[in-house]
Amino acid sequence: MPKLCEEDRARAVLILDRLRLDLHEACAGNEEILFSMKRYIAKRLEFDERGTPTQRRKLKEQKMKTQNGLCAVCNSRLPDHGAELDRFNALSGYTVENTQLLCPTCHRSTQQARDAASTHTQPSGGIQHA
Repeated sequence: MPKLCEEDRARAVLILDRLRLDLHEACAGNEEILFSMKRYIAKRLEFDERGTPTQRRKLKEQKMKTQNGLCAVCNSRLPDHGAELDRFNALSGYTVENTQLLCPTCHRSTQQARDAASTHTQPSGGIQHA
């Protein structure tokens, strides 16, 4: 997974510091509202990366149909619950072209293989690979 270089991390910290100040100002000392606003913002940022649960559910349903209910790796029948969307490239998001539907076992092994491969990637440019 990409990591930020020090310069990019410093910029992100400045943005986060400004956001925290804006939140405290907007909440005027109300801790419940501060908590709720933080949760709301965190979820929206997650949705920016992953899409909403409804979007991912619809994508899973579409993949289940196009893959004829079979795991894209081992071709075994996918479970009714627990099949997992796998992104070929995390930065490209959850799209039809960038995903496959896997059984839990294949998803686990695919992720482990990607994690192992990323530990051998050399840093380059503004983004470093772990």
